[in-house]
Amino acid sequence: MTAHRPPDRTRILLADDHALVRRGLRLILDGEPDLVVVAEAGDGAEAVERCMAGDVDLAIFDIAMPRMTGLQAAREMSRRSLAVRILMLSMYDNEQYFFEALRAGASGYVLKSVADRDLVAACRAAMCDEPFLYAGAITALIRDYLQRHQDDGAVAGAILTAREEEIVKLVAEGHSSRNIAETLFISIKTVDRHRANILQKLGMRDRLELTRFAIRAGLVEP
Repeated sequence: MTAHRPPDRTRILLADDHALVRRGLRLILDGEPDLVVVAEAGDGAEAVERCMAGDVDLAIFDIAMPRMTGLQAAREMSRRSLAVRILMLSMYDNEQYFFEALRAGASGYVLKSVADRDLVAACRAAMCDEPFLYAGAITALIRDYLQRHQDDGAVAGAILTAREEEIVKLVAEGHSSRNIAETLFISIKTVDRHRANILQKLGMRDRLELTRFAIRAGLVEP
């Protein structure tokens, strides 16, 4: 199913094998002035094919779908380097699914039980290249650190300057480049240059990875 895209609205693909779920989600999203559902799919393979058409900005995948799961679809889209942001939708508050979704390239993980509350915010965050973490995800990130990354924070932190640590902290707290510049009394260009240097130093790609690092390094409160 397709629809005409009004100007300046994020074009969304909904992929879920239950038509009733898609209908409910569509009502939530189409009710927003900056979001519009332009396509639907009943399985992951169909969703990937639809995204390849090039007229979708954001794909929302159910974790469990026939033919190709949401995780498999996300990995396939990453493999094909499709410029479509991804949100994972699940009925499971499950750490393994959550981390697999992040590794597959998803910008966020939304629980179906609170989709009416969280989905719109998650869509907007994804389109700003920001992570969306549901409440339980913070606990999962901390547990992941305690179990598998005991030394990461100290090692990586040692290679950052004090100013770079300040910027990482502000980025992880969700501040924009303009806000960071005003807070630290520096230019926006300087903020962006620092952020690029930080990502290069830490071998990271985006704000989501910086947020995880900031939590592990103790730069922000969980």
